[in-house]
Amino acid sequence: MSKVLDGQKYSAETSSCVLKEVFNQENSNLNWLAMADLKIQNSRTAEMAYKKEETLIVNLKGDIKVTVEGREYAVKHYDMLYIPIDSSFSVSQKGEEEAWLYLYRAMGDVKYETYHADWEACQKDEDRIRYLNKKVVYKMFDVSELANKFMVGYTFYEDRTRAWPPHNHTDQEEVYSFIEGHGAMEVYEEDEFKTFVPSVDIGDHITIPILNYHPVFSHEDPLCFIWCISGERYWVGDKNKDFMTAKVDKLTT
Repeated sequence: MSKVLDGQKYSAETSSCVLKEVFNQENSNLNWLAMADLKIQNSRTAEMAYKKEETLIVNLKGDIKVTVEGREYAVKHYDMLYIPIDSSFSVSQKGEEEAWLYLYRAMGDVKYETYHADWEACQKDEDRIRYLNKKVVYKMFDVSELANKFMVGYTFYEDRTRAWPPHNHTDQEEVYSFIEGHGAMEVYEEDEFKTFVPSVDIGDHITIPILNYHPVFSHEDPLCFIWCISGERYWVGDKNKDFMTAKVDKLTT
């Protein structure tokens, strides 16, 4: 007869794995995007699968492993992992350091392949980097990767920098997630109605519905944010060169 194992006591307040829905299509004024926040320490999540939603995991802290339909991926700091629609996956972390992840989701119909975006490799790939005035953009998950609606990357600001020119989109919605530094951001339809001007810190997320301008401002410190796009798949500076030359006061794509 096998040994009878001991029971265990747990409390939700001391859970080593906490998944929180930050926003979804019901409360964000967005049509396709949703997002969750996951903190995990020396634990493993239950098996998850999002029906008709592709998922992109961003690792902000710690080393994790993500198992997607039986295949394991080691996802390091600032790496990203694209998970196709209807695909089962779980996240695990072993050790004393708590891992912190963002899980972005976007509506989709086609099941593509899992893709691991390596942060170290991206920093060495000039095809994925765009240099602007006092800003650098890294296109981690770009049009060269197959997806329904997703594009995701990082933008790093130097101190005392602003987005220029302001731009908006007719066919893309976005969220900006702030992960380094402190600053401010505007989201507005027309210059006359700039009424949404919040300060932004690490852990803040700002949704950007279609046709809203969305400039960001850094203050005394450098600033970094994740930009996650859902919609037509292009990066504004590749589609409209005026964004790179900054010779216009504002532009629409």
